Amino acid sequence: LHSSDHRAKGVKREMGIQEKIKEIEAEMARTQKNKATNYHLGRLKGKLALLRSQLITESKTGGGKAGEGFDVARSGDARVSMIGFPSVGKSTLLSTLTNTKSTAAAYEFTTLTCIPGVIDYNNSKIQLLDLPGIIEGAAKGKGRGKQVIAVARTSDLILMVVEAAKAELQMRLLTKELEDVGIRINQRPPDITYVVKKTGGFKFNSTVPLTHCDEKLCKDICALQKIHNAEVLFRGDYTVDQFIDVVQGNRKYMRCLYVINKVDTITMGEMDRLARLNDTVVISAHWKLNLDFLLEKLWVYLDCVRLYTKPRGKRPDFSEPVVLPRGTTILDVCNRIHRDFAKRFKT
Repeated sequence: LHSSDHRAKGVKREMGIQEKIKEIEAEMARTQKNKATNYHLGRLKGKLALLRSQLITESKTGGGKAGEGFDVARSGDARVSMIGFPSVGKSTLLSTLTNTKSTAAAYEFTTLTCIPGVIDYNNSKIQLLDLPGIIEGAAKGKGRGKQVIAVARTSDLILMVVEAAKAELQMRLLTKELEDVGIRINQRPPDITYVVKKTGGFKFNSTVPLTHCDEKLCKDICALQKIHNAEVLFRGDYTVDQFIDVVQGNRKYMRCLYVINKVDTITMGEMDRLARLNDTVVISAHWKLNLDFLLEKLWVYLDCVRLYTKPRGKRPDFSEPVVLPRGTTILDVCNRIHRDFAKRFKT
């Protein structure tokens, strides 16, 4: 009974936060965007970011069986998650690339849990996850969107699968859902130094002229987070949203490849136009069109390196490389081979 009451209170708090978010979003929509309103919009964005952060915290501590069916053990050399709206062809793509049976049908919500498969490519094993279709408003708790996005955060790459006839609309809606829960796709973290201090007040500086925000706005955004002593240094002309991301400190920057499926249902001219968009691959999972290029692009976006080991006194083993992200250190390699290997490693 106590657990039930706790969950009920959590749901009530969450609904209250969502109402406040709606009010601020409505006010932002009503406000004209110009130089005179930049400061007001910046403060609204700061309030919105704080509420969304609280919403994420509430969903994590709400209890219940929210993650049921989504606890898939990480395996292989890298993890890739497929996300998309229902019936865009994720299950067909999983079955084609991995020989894993995932139910595919012409109706929505065929996949109700997370189904893993393994892609064998370039002497590496890539775990591919077929996640349930998400609906608009997933970041606010609709459908099983929160669990789907939580699994996506643990991945090395997101494959955003969209339907060719609605490609750009679906890409825009899904990108917003990810941004609402702190996932930034195909972006670099802003080069902003932000250090919270115990005393000393608010100190602000920049190495370039700023056109999007100023010291007063940044100070107010920090005050909304109850931070009054901090040092801030901009090394680029970043936006208010990017500064808020740095202050929040819980953003996840991820690579994303947009997979435009069912290109057999659109014209050649439209397919050519979609293929020229950034970070996209056009395919037909049903007819197995362009899947080789998809795998090539997937490997490039994972940005992994293959390291081949050589046992002492023997020839190098080129059959099973150690696959790790680019930028890996020797210590990371030692830990991947065996957890005690680094202790015995001679420099």
